[in-house]
Amino acid sequence: MNLLFKKCSPVFLLLILLSSCTQKEIIELSSPDSSKKIVFLEDENQNDLSFSVYYGKQEVIKTSVLELLSEELNFSGKVSVEKLEHTTENTTWNSRFSELSSIPNHYNQTKIYLQQGRAKLNLIARAYDEGVAFAYEVPEQKGLEEIGLSETIHYNFLEDYPVWSTPKREKGMLTAQGEYSKIPLSKLQKGAERPLLIEIGDSVKIALAEAHLVDYGRLSFNKGNSSKYSIVSSLDGKTDEQKQDTITGAVIAESKVEGAKVHKKLPFRSPWRVIMMGRSYGELLENNYIVQNLNPPSEIEDESWISPGKVLREGTLTTQGGFAAIDFVASHNMQYVHFDAGWYGNEMDNASDATTVTLDPKRSKGPFDIEAICKYAEEKGVKVMLYVNRRALEKQLDEILPLFKEWGVSGIKFGFVRVGDQDATAWMHQAIKKAAEYKMVVDVHDEYRPTGFSRTYPNLLTQEGIRGDEETVPNEHTLITMFTRMLAGAADNTVCYYNKRVDKMGSHASQLAKTVCIFSPLQFLYWYDKAPAAPVKDDGLWGDTKTIGNEPELEFFNKVPTTWDETKVLQANIGEIGVIARRKGMDWFIGGINGKTSRLVEVSFSFLEPGAIYKAKVYTDDKTVKTRTQVKIEEIEVTTNSKLNIDLKSNNGFVMHITKL
Repeated sequence: MNLLFKKCSPVFLLLILLSSCTQKEIIELSSPDSSKKIVFLEDENQNDLSFSVYYGKQEVIKTSVLELLSEELNFSGKVSVEKLEHTTENTTWNSRFSELSSIPNHYNQTKIYLQQGRAKLNLIARAYDEGVAFAYEVPEQKGLEEIGLSETIHYNFLEDYPVWSTPKREKGMLTAQGEYSKIPLSKLQKGAERPLLIEIGDSVKIALAEAHLVDYGRLSFNKGNSSKYSIVSSLDGKTDEQKQDTITGAVIAESKVEGAKVHKKLPFRSPWRVIMMGRSYGELLENNYIVQNLNPPSEIEDESWISPGKVLREGTLTTQGGFAAIDFVASHNMQYVHFDAGWYGNEMDNASDATTVTLDPKRSKGPFDIEAICKYAEEKGVKVMLYVNRRALEKQLDEILPLFKEWGVSGIKFGFVRVGDQDATAWMHQAIKKAAEYKMVVDVHDEYRPTGFSRTYPNLLTQEGIRGDEETVPNEHTLITMFTRMLAGAADNTVCYYNKRVDKMGSHASQLAKTVCIFSPLQFLYWYDKAPAAPVKDDGLWGDTKTIGNEPELEFFNKVPTTWDETKVLQANIGEIGVIARRKGMDWFIGGINGKTSRLVEVSFSFLEPGAIYKAKVYTDDKTVKTRTQVKIEEIEVTTNSKLNIDLKSNNGFVMHITKL
């Protein structure tokens, strides 16, 4: 047997193995720093679209298979390579809406033109220092205009590695907002959300993710059967007419299991299938920009109107409450007032009309003059957002957008949206595009999880897809969220402060820390709390409403930004401890959240500028402080050589604001 090497560049390698009657082609693609590698077509079965993934010399994903099925196009038979195209990109792009202001975009790419049986198919692979990704293209062929397609990927592993999974997907279950659990991959159940974090060992973590999902079925994971230890991914099929639980919003519907999951006109490209890789939880989080990099650049030529910021939800739905909220926001360096469900009737009623102000009597007795509120907000330099449930959005979006613009509204929170199947996905992203035409920012709530579309349409500032403070989550769960869900991008956690649930979740200092630890360009604060001058709302719908006070530590909420120039994970032990430092301009902000176990946390300031002296304002929990929130404030001087030990009790936290002297 002869072994021939065709070396295309230092990072692209085509190996052609020649035997008496067979020919095998193996294609390797390495990252710019050579630490990550994806290998295609190394399987002995020449009918498989196979791949494997390496981190250094370690094979983190064993030989695995991409399987495509279509009635119109037969993806079966021998796989042969017709042509290869190689490219490299090494650029940066800037963002006002991210965890970094300057984002590196450095990768090697190969496009493999294939024939599988009689079908033509192209594989596009990218290798970044942050991980690898691949997508497939179905080009024009055989006179076909459109095909139906199902996609399955069989990921194979060496061992029964631990994974961090959302709950089993079934009727009435909120999976994207569900509780995570650490289980062996052999115990994985249907509908595990992406990103799916897998612990390959103490020094290697990977996450299976999805990028650039715009007009396709959603990817999810289940236990596989292609090997002893395997995970299988599949696409959501078309969902039947949906019903929703009127309290939780959980969708009660069935997805189509058999047959094609997506229908696409030729030619088309799939979303990216991503394998994020790092030595630690913190490295994965610091490098989560790989998801945005796999999306096209911004389509919005002038982004100046897109404003990130801090948001106060006004719960009384009255003109008086609106004016009071605007005054509070204007005086506390916040940017938005948001009016939630109930302003246009019962949001769960299909007859509700979001082109009218028709108050739900269970939520407000009024009066509620939205145009007067918007006019007052403009005078005060404050922006207004309105909530609209998907029922009204889907029927009335083209009417709502120009009307809201006329009223003076600057943003919409999409509520109880449909997710999963291709139709729901396509509608959602088209709606975000339409909102951009009217200069509306968007916050998508409930089950939607990001796949990087905010790079292309940055008016999509944030989204839910998180088990946040509305669910009274303990610090332990937030510390799982930080290194699982947050790998996908921004999450609207709806931080609360005075509500009694804070005592169940953690502490007031750990609530402060969530504004640093849970990234969201729209950061909702005081979720259950009202401005001091707003009317009292005691109907219980919002749960234990308290009046925002004047505790000294609220200055941290006033000063903390919502987008960042630089991000560093200082400590990360999933479910146990998380400390993140973020820079905006010359200032640094640190947030630390502790789980169940008391511990002494050492904070190193090595990220600071050498030779400079800084003032650090430190906020910690202290039961001796005579305020209702019991947060202590201290000032210290620090340099790049300083270290600070903080004694954190169970479920406590801390924050710091560091300024250069």
